[in-house]
Amino acid sequence: MPRTALASAVLLALAAIASTQAQAQNPPAPSGAASAPASAASAPAARPPADPSAPKPFADVIKGAKEQPGLFPIWRKDEKVWIEIPKEQFNKPFLFSVNVANSIGERGFYASQMIGDELAEWRRIGNHVQLVALNTRYRSDSDDSKLALDQSFSPSLITSGGVASAEHPDRKSVLVDASGLLLGDIPGYSTRLEQAFRLPYGPDRQNSFIESTRADAQLSTLTARVHFATPRIPAPPLVPIPVPLPPPPQAVPDPRSMFFSFVYNFRALPETPLAARAADLRLGHFTESYSNLGADVRANPRVHMVARWRLEKKDPAAALSEPVQPITYWMDKDIPAKYRESVKAGILEWNKAFEKIGFKDAIVVKQQPDDADWDNMDATHASIRWFTGADVGFAIGPSNRDPRSGEILDADIGMSDVFGRGARRLATDDVPPGQQSFSSWMGDRSHQLAEDQCRYMADQAHELGFALDLLALREGFDMTGPEADALAQAVVKDVIMHEVGHTLGLKHNFRSSTTVTQAQLRDKAYTEAHGISNSVMDYNAFNLPLRGEPRASLTNTTLGAYDYWAIEYAYKQIPAEQESAELGRIAARSTEPQLAYGDDFDQGVGGPYDGFDPRSNQRDLGDDPLAYAKKRLKLSQELWERVQARKPEPGEDPLRNRRSVAESFRQLSMTAHNVSKYVGGIYAERIVPGVTPGQAFKPVDSAQQREALRFIATGLLSSNSFKFSPEFLASQPLDYNEWDRGLPLAIPDAVAALQAQVLDRLMSPNTARRLIEQSAYLPEAQRKGAVSLSEVYGTLQSAIFSEVKTGGEIDRMRRSLQREYLRRLQGQLNRATNGAAVYADAFSMARYHASQLARDLRVAAARPGLSTETRAHLAETLDMLDNMLKASLQRT
Repeated sequence: MPRTALASAVLLALAAIASTQAQAQNPPAPSGAASAPASAASAPAARPPADPSAPKPFADVIKGAKEQPGLFPIWRKDEKVWIEIPKEQFNKPFLFSVNVANSIGERGFYASQMIGDELAEWRRIGNHVQLVALNTRYRSDSDDSKLALDQSFSPSLITSGGVASAEHPDRKSVLVDASGLLLGDIPGYSTRLEQAFRLPYGPDRQNSFIESTRADAQLSTLTARVHFATPRIPAPPLVPIPVPLPPPPQAVPDPRSMFFSFVYNFRALPETPLAARAADLRLGHFTESYSNLGADVRANPRVHMVARWRLEKKDPAAALSEPVQPITYWMDKDIPAKYRESVKAGILEWNKAFEKIGFKDAIVVKQQPDDADWDNMDATHASIRWFTGADVGFAIGPSNRDPRSGEILDADIGMSDVFGRGARRLATDDVPPGQQSFSSWMGDRSHQLAEDQCRYMADQAHELGFALDLLALREGFDMTGPEADALAQAVVKDVIMHEVGHTLGLKHNFRSSTTVTQAQLRDKAYTEAHGISNSVMDYNAFNLPLRGEPRASLTNTTLGAYDYWAIEYAYKQIPAEQESAELGRIAARSTEPQLAYGDDFDQGVGGPYDGFDPRSNQRDLGDDPLAYAKKRLKLSQELWERVQARKPEPGEDPLRNRRSVAESFRQLSMTAHNVSKYVGGIYAERIVPGVTPGQAFKPVDSAQQREALRFIATGLLSSNSFKFSPEFLASQPLDYNEWDRGLPLAIPDAVAALQAQVLDRLMSPNTARRLIEQSAYLPEAQRKGAVSLSEVYGTLQSAIFSEVKTGGEIDRMRRSLQREYLRRLQGQLNRATNGAAVYADAFSMARYHASQLARDLRVAAARPGLSTETRAHLAETLDMLDNMLKASLQRT
């Protein structure tokens, strides 16, 4: 029987059964009963009662509301806001991103920040709508494995809510309540707030609302004003706890309550994805990365696509052509008028690199009108924004990208007002509140990656403060005059060049500053033409001359050779059939000295990645980082000398000298980190097997390691390097108008923090491992003269306890250093990991030198004529050391 006939027979049978059931449920009227009127028999059956849970008709819901047409139309009526989702937009990917327009101004919570983005789609399950983040970390270029990937790797729910209307009768779209979707904690701020303040904050929907909306064909944007609250602030503990808790928020009127404005962007993806460009390890580009599990023949399934804007020539045949669509940066109206030209110059500087590869005016700058009623935090305006915080001084240059191709779709540079307010305050006023102790100035130097937070601006502001201090005292430089203003403007341009580089897809390059010679840095003509480094993507120090040297450019003025090279690789238009070969040719230039590259991990981000190549640093300058470290100490010593000789003037800030001294120690903190990397250091080169000649790793020359060790021992660990007169220290007042007024100026505390940083590096397990293993990288003939772990430990111990041999008095500064050394020695002797093979050698070496020190201390303690302070210190030190050596060690 044909399928159609079979279907008809089944339907007839079902109809007959239904008729029989209906007769059984409604038997005929009893005999003799009156017949129903004909009109009653023909009347329609009564309508069943309406389902109270069914969505209301579309027209009823939006009655009186105003529509904003767009990708997802937005409807507003009084405080009610709905998002209309067309039927064809369900299960269709788009880019969902979150920005922060308003914040609280402290502890990492600042305005004008991009939080992140996801490839997302709307999904409907009955009368429920989900906003789902798609899993783009695992993909397949084979249809055979896509089903397995979907089963293996889950998407994530961003938010969800009930359908607010029935389908539109024509468009078949539905409405969802925006408040129900967007007034929760989508960005996960409750966790971030708890991490910062150790208090259980949560979103308060009742006092949150949708404050603004915007829509067009490519974008729908809704800004949610979300209230976060905690029921109470716990009372402080009666007894001090081992690890102090952070204080509650200080920048809000009531620490139990705060508002954030989250800008939620729903952006359409390009209909045709940009052609992906493969990243090369010899250059530093941000990438869109994933694991391609579609084939099992690849040795490494990871795929890395360069992050870049879509840039195409209007005239592909022309040597120089305008782009079809330029990269447009909007300068926000919140940028102070006095800095706008410098900001604009920093953005447009990158056009020089694009002109080299055939693009005219690839970058365009527009100024948001001061009376504009729109916010460029939406996902279609690449912007430069100014923001303020109570404890902030940084700039950031993140971007949102199409995960299918790496195409950059949006970027918002956030720049704190550290130059408009902070730098001048640092240079002329006082120490920032809450940072008057040296420990806070010298604090943790952990380095976040550029996509998270770039510290270049903060460090530049402190460099500027140090430079203005020194130049004012050396040359009579007027801190409020036109020369100081010109320098501040130059630093703004420098920072903007750096951050725009991030938004163009470039990572940090912490090695480029070592590709300019010391002679070139002293040549004003050279630095004005080429800058002071071969990349604006480095954290370049100020080019301050020593006393008596000529002054060249103090900061970067233009792009460097590396910047041109990185832009060429990412943006040069290349025919598809030639791309692989041409990109290989471009990347092969990596062996040219000017194009040296080292990223955040090469510089050091902590843990096992502590940075072992002394050429990849923050805040050094020139082709000899060790020579620069010595120069930085001399510059600091000159500043201390001049600060102590300066006569105070009536009406000046009482904390000016305190701030100058603290700023100099901040600069030395990075110098100590950099110079310590020489000891046990290894030069790393980005080798492509079979393509790039040379070695991937080579230990730092032994002579340089010993020179760095001598400088540390005789410079950074010597009390003679830090000379301050008692008269100067006793004359430094406090700011009695502040609750957190600080304590009397204590140079030993600052020196102790600096020296502790050196000891942390030189006595770390990572340094021990490299010193032990470096001989494996050396030819047999060079191993005998290599720096050994014993030599490093012995040199440190001899320098730190020199008074034990000479019989001299041990002053407070030296006593602090010796205690810091013993604390780290104790860690080496008791660390459980010393049972591992490589650390067994480190443990035995540390124990050997500790035993020698104990013998020397016994001899020193018996010498007559020592002060009570020195004798007590020697007795305490010997007792600690004996206990450490007697302690049992649990070996694994």
